[in-house]
Amino acid sequence: MEKIWLKHYPKNIPSTIDSLKFNSIIDLMKNSSSLFPDHTAFTNLNTRLSYKKIDRYSEKFGAYLQNQLSITKRSKVAIMLPNLLTYPVALFGSYLAGAIVININPLFKGREIESSLNDSGAETIIVLDRFMSELEPVVKNTLIKNIIICRITDLLSPIMSALVKTVFFFKGPKISLNSNYLLFSNILKNSYLRKNIVLENKDIALLQYTGGTTGKSKAAVLTHGNILANIEQLNAWVGPIVVPGKESIITALPLYHIFSFTVNLMYFYSIGSNNILVTNPRDLKSFVNTLKKNKFTVITGVNTLFNLLLTSSSFKKINFSALKFTVGGGMSVLSSTAKKWKKITGVDITQGYGLTETAPIVSVNIISEPFNGTIGPPMPSTDISIRDEKNNELNINQEGELCVKGPQVMSEYWNNPEETKNSFTDDGFFKTGDIAIINENGSLKIVDRKKDMIISSGFNVYPNEIEDYVSQHPDVRECGVIGVNDSNRGESIKLFIVKEEKKLGEIEVINFCKKGLAVYKIPKKVIFIDEIPKNNVGKILRRKLREF
Repeated sequence: MEKIWLKHYPKNIPSTIDSLKFNSIIDLMKNSSSLFPDHTAFTNLNTRLSYKKIDRYSEKFGAYLQNQLSITKRSKVAIMLPNLLTYPVALFGSYLAGAIVININPLFKGREIESSLNDSGAETIIVLDRFMSELEPVVKNTLIKNIIICRITDLLSPIMSALVKTVFFFKGPKISLNSNYLLFSNILKNSYLRKNIVLENKDIALLQYTGGTTGKSKAAVLTHGNILANIEQLNAWVGPIVVPGKESIITALPLYHIFSFTVNLMYFYSIGSNNILVTNPRDLKSFVNTLKKNKFTVITGVNTLFNLLLTSSSFKKINFSALKFTVGGGMSVLSSTAKKWKKITGVDITQGYGLTETAPIVSVNIISEPFNGTIGPPMPSTDISIRDEKNNELNINQEGELCVKGPQVMSEYWNNPEETKNSFTDDGFFKTGDIAIINENGSLKIVDRKKDMIISSGFNVYPNEIEDYVSQHPDVRECGVIGVNDSNRGESIKLFIVKEEKKLGEIEVINFCKKGLAVYKIPKKVIFIDEIPKNNVGKILRRKLREF
């Protein structure tokens, strides 16, 4: 496919990225601590840590891992933490020791934790005390030798440490420490010297497990080079807009998710930003108070997070004069959400697209352009191809599977050669599993997930399209769509709605659908529920909807 998107790039954005600035994430971290030593690196629970302090704590943590736990190059360290100040210290410290990091979702149940630990071969885990109840029963079935326990009060100011101990949400369970349990706070008291470890672009940085909705999760092998390349690509895109040392970014999406990991943590750390960590975005009152207290210039999120904020009357009173741009990813941003967001904040949601396997960014809209429902053109040094079922390349505005090639794309799934082979074309493109088109302006539009496509009366129907339309009804808060077996149609469409107003009924919804959707896209059944089930980053769990 001709790279038509390059013709529509702004003049200040290059078509390719140059050679990488850094050999590893360690180099990136050290560069930022050198350039911005006294700037605030992270803010969380009314506590600020400077780049100098992050560097010092990370050095102490890394030195302990080396000297006491024998962590060295290619050792595997799992991190199971929410958005707390301990996360970046644990992460950077692990890299300083030479380790490969495995992000574990703190919301995982024991079975899922056990599976990820065994598949990765991790021998050390860093975990928040309140999640030990899930880890403890299964740890004997894994290779874990070292358990490092963090507490919510770690690294907080003395005043905040005392205060959060009184808040029920942050009370951790009482844990009887044994020889296998180490306290994060005690580790930072050591005075060991760290041995220098040389890491290169080709070395593995992350074993990042995909959020698959069915079957066993797979770990994408992401190298330091993959992540650093994606950072360079993002910098080419937003570099003309951001000012090093002057930005403040709201991080409400979990850092263990690849979007937040690369964009919020890694990129904004590289330019000396203040990263404002939101530990529990579901606590809307506290979340909005955090937004009020901090003059932020960037916020990232998913559609459900934006919708949550838009329900708050207090959110609408915030001064958004410092906000430069908003980035939406992880799932499709609905046009109704984007419209409301622009009205209240004065800033468009810039929609992007990525996957765990692509570290994650593949494409993103031009920051200065209004929301248009696309996911923008491919990033610099990124090639895409739209393929049909027989692997033939399709033309402009033809629907097919989006395939990607670029320096940010993983080379393999961990210990899974069969899945790796099935996920790449013979000419080296990663098959995303998403159905997309590319328009004449070079912008991509995701039609839907390949596996979520509904075939109704012989027509392909994509849930996202129906969800986007139905959500525009003023009495619909949010909605989700699935296909169900139908002896006449093959599959019929089932629509789930969370109502804004109690008076909304099925007939009114169907009539609304008839006004804007082709007959084969009209839901046969409408179900009203209290909440649309979603995963930890806000994606609709269609398998859960099928249980209703």
